[in-house]
Amino acid sequence: MKTALRSHTWFYHVLAILTVMIWGTTFVSTKILINSGLSPVEILFYRFALAYICLLLVSHKRFIARSWKDEGLLMLSGLCGGSLYFIAENTALGITLASNVSLLICTAPIFTLFLSRLFYKERLRRKVLYGSLIALIGVSMVVLNGSLVLKINPLGDFLTLIAAIFWALYCLILKQLGGRYSTLFVTRKVFFYGLVSLLAYLCFFPTDFALPLLHKPVVYLNLLFLGIVASMLCYMVWNAAVQVLGASRTANYIYINPLVTLLTSALFLSETLTPVSLLGTACIIGGVYMAER
Repeated sequence: MKTALRSHTWFYHVLAILTVMIWGTTFVSTKILINSGLSPVEILFYRFALAYICLLLVSHKRFIARSWKDEGLLMLSGLCGGSLYFIAENTALGITLASNVSLLICTAPIFTLFLSRLFYKERLRRKVLYGSLIALIGVSMVVLNGSLVLKINPLGDFLTLIAAIFWALYCLILKQLGGRYSTLFVTRKVFFYGLVSLLAYLCFFPTDFALPLLHKPVVYLNLLFLGIVASMLCYMVWNAAVQVLGASRTANYIYINPLVTLLTSALFLSETLTPVSLLGTACIIGGVYMAER
């Protein structure tokens, strides 16, 4: 079956690109929800709860992995790719500039490369490394969007790098699971452990849930998009792509995220495009193409 899948790797490249494009639009959706009165933790809770409930409706035959080792890996995937990643990123957004977060989170593919080398002894191919660096330069151009203002905030920037490492570890954990379970099962477990750990976080850092806001169409429609499309469906597709393409190759598409955010922000939030950001776009596309060849 794996041989058949790998003969159609182009399909998984397309799926990974579409996934990252959708994730790039979540910034706008999240910003709309925050402006509507929801806190980042509320948004994260609703995203995870919606995704888990929908997955449970279609995947409920198996609840425990075949071994406790695999169950532990699934728990780690829920922490690294779920709660810890988003808590670190959202906390960083409250401390440092959004441009810093957008730029530094794109170091995840670099961390994935070096962690793959450390844990799996994967060879660092020059074109992958050079392509990643070119794409990262392009990301910095897109994020700054013609402005050379990048204020350093040690704590916020450090938390963003921690979030990037969590995502890299998440991709490597998926690779270690090695397709032994269905994508539906793995994705459901990710959101289960993400939700459980988030509830534990709320016990120490409680937040008020503004339930009346859920009646507003702008709120529940954006939450449905974030929970069902950006979380449930996109995580399923991403998990499948990592199993077929590998952690490092799939992670390279994260560089496209700021590009999509820039375009959607220009379209829906009236933010301006500059020649520098367009040059950065070319660098991102060129770098990702080089890394994936």
